[in-house]
Amino acid sequence: MYLKHFNLDEMPFNITPDPRFLYYAPHHREAYDHLMYGITQRKGFIELTGEVGSGKTTLCRALLASLGDEVKTALILNPTFSETELLRAILNDFGLSPEHGDRLAYVECLNDFLLDSYRQGINVALLIDEAQDLAPEVMEQVRLLSNLETDQHKLIQIVLCGQPELKKRLNRPDLRQLRQRITVRYYLPPLTAAETEQYIHHRLRVAGPASSVCFSLFAVRAVHRYANGCPRLINAVCDNAMLAAYVFGEPNVSANCVKKAIRQLEG
Repeated sequence: MYLKHFNLDEMPFNITPDPRFLYYAPHHREAYDHLMYGITQRKGFIELTGEVGSGKTTLCRALLASLGDEVKTALILNPTFSETELLRAILNDFGLSPEHGDRLAYVECLNDFLLDSYRQGINVALLIDEAQDLAPEVMEQVRLLSNLETDQHKLIQIVLCGQPELKKRLNRPDLRQLRQRITVRYYLPPLTAAETEQYIHHRLRVAGPASSVCFSLFAVRAVHRYANGCPRLINAVCDNAMLAAYVFGEPNVSANCVKKAIRQLEG
């Protein structure tokens, strides 16, 4: 609705995880570097945690887009599977079709794929989003995948990405074998007030280099106070605030626009 009003090419505050809009705050850059290090150095298990809406999925998508042809990747977005279903989902994402439909055939197919990739000098990475939702028996199946290795290298690098509950799940005594295999960990904190301002300006620049919209200092402060540094909430309130500015016919987004947006979001 407000694209023409603000001279924008596209919506700047969609909540979809578009890597083009990823703002690399210092902690996001550190998280990205940790993930890249764990995958390229074949560290096996990597853990990324953060609060709901902190940008974990967007960060993972940006990572996948930058890995290049020397790394084959698979992304599991909804891990509420049984052990067999998870294996089938992994094979499907790698484009593999086992001859038989049982778990043993799935594991053998995956192992052959990993060995063949290793012989070609290709690394393999699996990213599991919302990993806190994995059932304990499925987590054990994920751990068993790390047994697919040579004497020197892990054949598959597995990124477990989830909310802080993931860490609590991994602290269970029955999952200690999996927890001990995680050698790279990172917690993604919320954005600071200064980073929130930079985040807003970054997304506006990506959405329209010639855009004319500006959030006032008091508007940015109101956004940060409401969202508490959560990118998803920042997007939601900024989108509604821009709509309010458009309805009011204002050239910029004021604190009053943000307050109106917050009232709408809170019902």
